[in-house]
Amino acid sequence: MKKVSKVVFRISFLLYLIALVFLLFIDSRAYYWQDISFLNYIKESSNVVPFKTISTYIKALFDQSMNLDIPIKNLGGNLVMFLPMGIYLPYFIKRLSKIRLFLASMVTVLFMVEIIQLITRKGSFDIDDFILNMLGALIGFTIWNSKVIQKLLK
Repeated sequence: MKKVSKVVFRISFLLYLIALVFLLFIDSRAYYWQDISFLNYIKESSNVVPFKTISTYIKALFDQSMNLDIPIKNLGGNLVMFLPMGIYLPYFIKRLSKIRLFLASMVTVLFMVEIIQLITRKGSFDIDDFILNMLGALIGFTIWNSKVIQKLLK
């Protein structure tokens, strides 16, 4: 990659990280969770049942049982949020071009994000968010490793 392209890529990664921190940890709804005990907060805000919210949102898309903005933003947003990570991580850390190392890194990063959100009460622990974020990162990883992208880099 040319020098200018590398600088642009680094700057875009920095801007992406800033946006990610803002989206994940700066939450205007945080005041709601401050009035209850931590254990009640964990019970009320956590979802450890895979596909529970995903299936609810998919059902809502078809039967229009809720405002369509909610499932679209939740499903699409969680899917797209970590897609760039699938491109940036293998670019900056060459060892993460191998799928096993990439998966291990993303599992670690995503669980840390979910736990930090839970501890700071700036979100919730939701296994469905983890699944969608992981799927998005894998889509980004697949794009990064595609023959077209790899040809452009050479």
